[in-house]
Amino acid sequence: MQKIKPKKAVVKRVKVTARGKMLRWRVGSGHLKSRKSPKRLRRFRKSVAIPKSFERQTRQLLGI
Repeated sequence: MQKIKPKKAVVKRVKVTARGKMLRWRVGSGHLKSRKSPKRLRRFRKSVAIPKSFERQTRQLLGI
């Protein structure tokens, strides 16, 4: 049987922790930062857990 290859786009965007939690970075932090508030920019630095409803779908794309 053939190995399931992970989707490279998802591999670049999602990190799986040692305990199996899936983290992603917040969207919208790429450019036009001068008009965004400092509070909003600080929030972009932290990663966010992927919701449970999308976790199964993300695991399939990662080939886990």
